[in-house]
Amino acid sequence: MPSDSPDTPKPPQTPGQPMLPDEGEGTVILERQSSKVEPPKLYQVVMLNDDYTPMEFVVMVLQQFFHRDLETATQIMLKIHHEGRGVCGVYTKDVAATKVEMVLAAARRAGHPLQCIMEAA
Repeated sequence: MPSDSPDTPKPPQTPGQPMLPDEGEGTVILERQSSKVEPPKLYQVVMLNDDYTPMEFVVMVLQQFFHRDLETATQIMLKIHHEGRGVCGVYTKDVAATKVEMVLAAARRAGHPLQCIMEAA
């Protein structure tokens, strides 16, 4: 009976024949597990109406921070004016929070009380 010591010679391998691992030694079997990655949650950036911020400033903010053309920015501004609030855009959480902070900082620098919030979409 041959022993399984490292000094035992292995039988020669013929060319073209795959090497077979020793039974039970160093054999690892991996099972593939499917993982589902959920898309990130989205948040909408909403501007709120006030009686003091000029309409032109709101349009400028929509163009500068949300990359809206003049016509779209004007439509959003009118929605804010008439309905009290308007959605400026929908983004991932970090991007939405950054946009809110940029709008609030610009409004404070200009001396306007414009309010901007984010909420789950």
